[in-house]
Formats: sequence, C-alpha cells, structure tokens
Amino acid sequence: VNGVAELHTQLIRSRLVPDFAELWPERFSNRTNGVTPRRWLASCNPELAALITSRIGGDWARDLDQLRRLEPLAEDADFRHEVQRVKLRCKQRLSQWISRRMGVWIDPEALFDVQVKRLHEYKRQLLNILNVVARYRRLKDDPAADFPARVFIFGAKAAPGYARAKLIIKLINEVARVVNDDPRTRSRLRVLFVPNYRVSIAERIIPAADLSEQISTAGMEASGTGNMKFALNGALTIGTLDGANIQIRDAVGPENFFLFGLTADQVAERRGRHDPWEVYHRNPYVRAALEAVRTGEFSPRDPGLFAPVFDWLMYDGDPYLLLADIEGYMEAQAQVDALWRVPDEWTRRAILNIARVGYFSSDRAVSEYARDIWNISPLPIVLPSELQP
Repeated sequence: VNGVAELHTQLIRSRLVPDFAELWPERFSNRTNGVTPRRWLASCNPELAALITSRIGGDWARDLDQLRRLEPLAEDADFRHEVQRVKLRCKQRLSQWISRRMGVWIDPEALFDVQVKRLHEYKRQLLNILNVVARYRRLKDDPAADFPARVFIFGAKAAPGYARAKLIIKLINEVARVVNDDPRTRSRLRVLFVPNYRVSIAERIIPAADLSEQISTAGMEASGTGNMKFALNGALTIGTLDGANIQIRDAVGPENFFLFGLTADQVAERRGRHDPWEVYHRNPYVRAALEAVRTGEFSPRDPGLFAPVFDWLMYDGDPYLLLADIEGYMEAQAQVDALWRVPDEWTRRAILNIARVGYFSSDRAVSEYARDIWNISPLPIVLPSELQP
C-alpha cells in the first residue's frame, strides 16, 4: 500500500486502515509523487529552461537535483532581472492568448494568481472566490485601498453529476462578469475562468503564474502535482499543510511559502464543532462577501441562484471548513500583496523555489518504485543509430 505524499501515507496508516497497518507494517510505504521536468519545464517554458541551462548546463533535465546549483544565483541581481524578463514574456503570451480566446484583456504587469485543478469542494475554489468578492467589495467601498493589481485565474472541470461543483463554476463566472465590467475596479482586479481546462492549457498558464493556490482542506489531498509544476516554474505557493504542500514547504523553506489554515489533526478535531456563524458575525469582510453571494449581487436576473452556496456554508455545517480558514487565508493574501510590492525579493524567493524542488521529479519517484516496490533494474536505452549492423 503506497501513499503518494508523506501526510497521505500517515493518514492511510492511522485513519484509513490502522488494523492492517498494525498487522503488516512492512506492506505500507511512502513514495511521493513527482512531475517530469521535460514536459513541465523544458517543453512548456523553453525560455526559462534555456536561461537555467545557460547558467548550470543541461543535465538538470535528467537529474532535477542539479537545480540546486541555481541557489547562489538568487542573490545575483542580473540573474533575478533575467528571470523577471522571462516571467513577464510568459505572462504577455498568456495575456494575448486570453484576449484572443476570451475577449478579456489582462495586464501582464499585474500579479497572476492561479488556481487550476479539478473542481471539488475540498479543493476550495469557493474559498478563493469568496476572498475575491471580499476584495472587490473593499475596492468598491474604498477605491484608494492599498491593493496591488491582481488577476485571479481559475481553470477546472467538474464531474458530470456534481451539482455543487457546477454551481461554484457558475459563481466564479458571474463574479468575473461583474468585476471585469466595473470601471471602478477593473484596472486593479480581474477574474477569469478559462474554459475547457486541460493539459495543453496548463502548459500555457503555469509558466505565467506568479502565485499558486494550493488551498485544500488539510488531510484531504492525497498529494497533488500542480503544486510541484508551479514551483518548478517559479511561482510562490499560498497553501495549507495538505498533501505534498508539506514537503514542498520543507524543501523550499517556510519563508518562501505563504502558509495558512488548520492542520489535518485540527481539521479532524474541529469537524462537527465548527460554528461558521462566529466568523460571519466577527468579520465584516467575510460577512459582506457572503451576503453579496446570498442576495444576488452576482445574479441580478435570478437573485436566489447562489443562495444554496450560503446555505452550504452557514446551515450545512461548512464541512470543508472554509470559514474556519478564511481569516487566515486573507491574512496570507495580505502577505502576498506586501511581498509583491518588492519585486526583487519576490523574484529571489521564486528562484529559490525553482532551485529547491528537484526532489519532486517523476524520475526520482519512478526509480523508487522500481527499486523498492517492483524490484526491477533500469536498462540502457539503445538508439537505432547505435545498433551494430
């Protein structure tokens, strides 16, 4: 029995099948997921790949731990400037593609805040869009509010019969429609739901991301690999202690990761005892966002359309603990805003993310499976040109 992240393995042993883990401990192992650097850096982000190769050679594509050699370059002002230029070009290309496909212009100089993954309540795209609504209402109330320009990019698909997930997709799109059409805020706040999200679109979005949203309820994500792809391409992560986030944060350094939220143990303890009304009454920004959704601000032709969203959170017990984590999430987003205003420091931390994620290579994961689980040895690949006549 294999867990695909350290937390996942612990939860399998302690919660899912503890009796079996006690009977046969040797049958349980951890092999954390990985991503292939050939597709998720060399192919999808060739400019960054070329820049890295120009400084440390090309062996990193087959031995991702070689990226460690970039670490001293985080202190090199010229290298930081080159990384910034590459990121900006990636964002310009994505902006042009979105303009052609969706008819929406986004400023490449803005912070690109990205959550692209399967739509599920535990992944908490709803937490993200509630924060967007709170930010929008604060900008409406106070146009001078000190928020840097930010573009929130969503991409997801929902299972065919998953009605709640589809209503969340509808909410994100309706929030986008209102926010993007508001002349008071659209220069500083944009929202996009990219249609028909898939791998080929991920290859466009991930190189352009500045911030990676990995905000699932702690204890519910087995591992995740999007978090690895974003960090490999120089995005900073805002996230919970869930799945492989824990190991990524340990690898890149806690100071280079925006952490918030309950731990898996705290989630287990709070379930059934969490009172969402406490947060509703305590936090005016949260309350305003929830009321905007409930009262039809984003569905004027059908004011009750999103009332069920309010009901899930306030009357159905908030099972994924969005309101237990939302204040910490907002505080972490304020830290994001503050760091974004210091571009050199942001880029320094982005470089350290790239340099320190070598462990999360699929080459390492597959090698561990081969050596420790399948008991097979690697064979050399002989190219046709190398065969003897």
